Amino acid sequence: MSGLLLDPWFYAAAIPAVILVGLSKGGFGGAVGFIGVPLMALAMPPVQAAAILLPILCLMDIVSVWTWWGVYDRKMLTDMMPGAVIGIGLGWLTAALVTAEMVRLIVGAVAILFVLRWVYLQMRHGAGHSAEPNRAAAAFWGTVAGFTSFVAHVGGPPFQVYALPIRPDPKVLSGTAAIFFAATNALKLIPYFALGQFDTTNLTASAVLVPLAPLSTIAGAWLVRRMRPELFYPFTYATVAVVAVKLLWDGISGLL
Repeated sequence: MSGLLLDPWFYAAAIPAVILVGLSKGGFGGAVGFIGVPLMALAMPPVQAAAILLPILCLMDIVSVWTWWGVYDRKMLTDMMPGAVIGIGLGWLTAALVTAEMVRLIVGAVAILFVLRWVYLQMRHGAGHSAEPNRAAAAFWGTVAGFTSFVAHVGGPPFQVYALPIRPDPKVLSGTAAIFFAATNALKLIPYFALGQFDTTNLTASAVLVPLAPLSTIAGAWLVRRMRPELFYPFTYATVAVVAVKLLWDGISGLL
């Protein structure tokens, strides 16, 4: 057994990380699933944390897609997925140049502006205000989500920058996000393998944590199904705000 699996700090960091990511994958907590890599990085290098988490994310995606089967926005997916593929390709090509800290700083800044814009619109137009779907915006934010997801598993905030203002039903939003990230995470397996991230130690660590994946994902979906839209959206925007502040802090700290 590797030294990592004998380290109690690995379990102290990894178990809460997987549970929180699973709840987010189920649809509860929105972008808060970003915390997986930073939390696991308390006990290991961030790149290793991302590699260990990716197979677990793929299993969570399977459970999430099954849980929300048939409930999704087809237009949102068809508008965003081509951009996501491009973003993953860009992440692969620039893997040696772009650090996770740089990505967190950029995404955090965008997310903060996104939340402030939402607050402004709520004050000006009321809680029922929603945006219209826009193919160009969907392609752009899909590309950003694919890129940031590849580099640091932080695709949630860019996805929600586009999706949340449209205000689909919470179940439809959760189902759409499930399919979007199932596809992007599956695509990421190829470059992660090519970059040598799936060694015996990392895959063994992933296997140890796998049992937590389906249980936490199903729990997240259970919570979403029982949450009314008037509670779901303010809660989700609040989690994006918390995520944004943490991303900015981590990005600035890592670059200094």
